Formats: sequence, C-alpha cells, structure tokens
Amino acid sequence: MFSTGQVVFGGLFAVAFILILIYTYRKDLALHRKYYKGTVWVLIAFICFILFIVSIKWLFQ
Repeated sequence: MFSTGQVVFGGLFAVAFILILIYTYRKDLALHRKYYKGTVWVLIAFICFILFIVSIKWLFQ
C-alpha cells in the first residue's frame, strides 16, 4: 500500500515530531505547573463522564 520511501518518511517524521513535542513540553513545564493547576480534575471528570456514557450504552444494549 505504501512505498518504502513513504514508510521511512512517516517513521522519521513521527520520531522528529515526538522529540520536538517532548522538548517544548519540558521547556514550558514551569509555566504549565503555574497556570494549569487543577486541570487533572477536569481530565478525571471527563473520563468519568465518558465511562458513564459507555456504561449506559452497555446496560441498555
């Protein structure tokens, strides 16, 4: 489906992209800790909401 060159490019692009994301996240880590306190609770609430919806779907199936 993909040529060898496309697979190599995709792999190199993914590795470079992930490395850049890690670098920028570490650079901004102090700002994240300062301005985004409590966002873990929002994530937990969102995951609980999704699990609630899935459980309702599973119960009424």
